[in-house]
Amino acid sequence: MKVCVLGLWHLGTVTAACLASAGHDVTGIDFDPAVVAGLAGGTPPVFEPGLEDLVKTGLASFRLRFTTDVAAVAGADAVWIAWDTPIDDEDRADVEYVIERTARLFPHLRNGAFVLVSSQVPVGTTRRLEQAFASESQGRVVGFAYSPENLRLGRSIAVFTQPDRVVVGVRTSADRENVTMLLRPFAERIEWMSVESAEMTKHALNAFLATSITFINEIAAVCEQVGADASEVERGLKSESRIGPKAYLSPGSAFAGGTLARDVVFFSQLGQAHGVATHLLSSVKASNDAHRTWAAQRLDQSLKGVSGKAVAVWGLTYKPGTDTLRRSSSIELCQWLIARGATVRAHDPAVRALPAGFVDHFSLAENALSAVQGASALVVATPWPEYGEIAAEDVTARMIRPLVIDANRSTGKTLGACADIEYVSVGKAGTRR
Repeated sequence: MKVCVLGLWHLGTVTAACLASAGHDVTGIDFDPAVVAGLAGGTPPVFEPGLEDLVKTGLASFRLRFTTDVAAVAGADAVWIAWDTPIDDEDRADVEYVIERTARLFPHLRNGAFVLVSSQVPVGTTRRLEQAFASESQGRVVGFAYSPENLRLGRSIAVFTQPDRVVVGVRTSADRENVTMLLRPFAERIEWMSVESAEMTKHALNAFLATSITFINEIAAVCEQVGADASEVERGLKSESRIGPKAYLSPGSAFAGGTLARDVVFFSQLGQAHGVATHLLSSVKASNDAHRTWAAQRLDQSLKGVSGKAVAVWGLTYKPGTDTLRRSSSIELCQWLIARGATVRAHDPAVRALPAGFVDHFSLAENALSAVQGASALVVATPWPEYGEIAAEDVTARMIRPLVIDANRSTGKTLGACADIEYVSVGKAGTRR
């Protein structure tokens, strides 16, 4: 199929490259010339393992190209809407950003094309797009469908090309046939439903995951006070057949990045708009926001104030497997430390330079061990696997005080097992052994 992908950040670039790898003829469109120029040279705008090689392979095969010209959709059989929906500091999404950019393609759509929306938008957005197109269609018939984005940073290519299942909402049998043809190389199992149900499924999925994370972290907070170990409680929960081993119930950091929070806010807004109380989901964001301060509180308590102290931070990205710093809880922690007079030295395997505005406030170490040199505390903020391979004695030899704050216990088998380290994690009180 001839496919155009609109919006070339993480979702759009992965989508375009994967579609091209399956044999589709793909044109990626973005209105940022710098993004398009980078992709045309084989450099994605965001780091994702394997993505650069996949883009370069697509370019070399001539099945993948990039442009800023929205008129390129004129010959497309399918148009995939993949704009990343911006969110503000309160996790409110700018849906008009997606609507306005998508509407730019309407004059160029050919009769018989179909549009598949995957941007993270509130239920009802696809119908808005349908109505907007109908007002200027001039007799053209274009189908609209919705398939919620389900990529995970650091594993996105595998998730796209080998999904457990794909949720798709369609209006007509013709749209269903078009989506089947588009996804045939990847999806053996497609859950078909209405467009509105597919949109709601995305909200419900993220709200469920967000609630699960918040639930276990509240349990963990009580565990810290009563002498229980939240990781043992987790094992007890997951061994229950009504819950299961894959449940999202690992005590650790608050959810960050905006993806889960955005759908929690969508749900609350939908409830308010329709007069439906959402007491549980409305409390999830407040609980998670409170838990975001966990590392800061533990540092403050353990060091009896952070002013004048040197603190090492391992990991700056909002999760492993990406170079994304947007909405990173680690960056928020660094800002908190600096504001209170601490000296911060950080390391991240995916970050080569600090963004503008941070260079004058904390330093970026060449490697993880140089970051802990002379530190009074180490915070393992992003659980990159390589940090779990560093020997405890190499860390303690360089620190003034061997205090390690590791919310996710990602270094539990090394640093957490060292008798000389005061190891503090979510759900278990830290003690010097």
